[in-house]
Amino acid sequence: MSASVVRTRSEEETIELGRRIAERLPRPAVVLLIGELGSGKTTLAKGIIQGLAAADPEEVSSPTYTLIHEFGDGARVYHIDLYRIDSAAEVLALGLDDLLNSNAVLLVEWGERFPQLWPEDRIEIRLRWLEENTREIEIRGAEEARHGTVRDREQRL
Repeated sequence: MSASVVRTRSEEETIELGRRIAERLPRPAVVLLIGELGSGKTTLAKGIIQGLAAADPEEVSSPTYTLIHEFGDGARVYHIDLYRIDSAAEVLALGLDDLLNSNAVLLVEWGERFPQLWPEDRIEIRLRWLEENTREIEIRGAEEARHGTVRDREQRL
C-alpha cells in the first residue's frame, strides 16, 4: 500500500491538513492516529473534527482520561484515546462494536496497540516529530483520504 507524506511547520498547518483530510474521508471511517506523545495527534484531530463540522478546534482536547469524546449533532465523530487501556477486552468494553457499526468517523489515538480490532479498510496516519514545530505526517489507506487532499496540495504546506 502506498502512502502520501507531508510536512507541517506549525500547529495551524497541522490543523489545516486535518481539515483537508476531512473533506475526503468516507463515512463511516476508522482513522488510526499513530505517533509518540507530543507528535501532534490531537492537533490533527482538531482539524479533522472541524473539517467534518462537528466542533471548533478549541472544543477538542485529548480524551486521555475520559477515553472517548463525542462530537457532532448530525454526523457523529468519536475521538478515542487508548493510551491508558491495557487489553483488547477493555477496548471492547467501551462499546467499540456499537461505534464500529455506526455511520460515524472514529479518530483513534494509540489504536495501533490493538490492530486486531480495526477493519482492513482503516486509514492510518503516522505523525513524527522532526523539530520544534515541524511534523512529518504519513497517510495510508482509503484513497479518498489521500487523493486530492494531500498529494495535490503537499507543496503548499
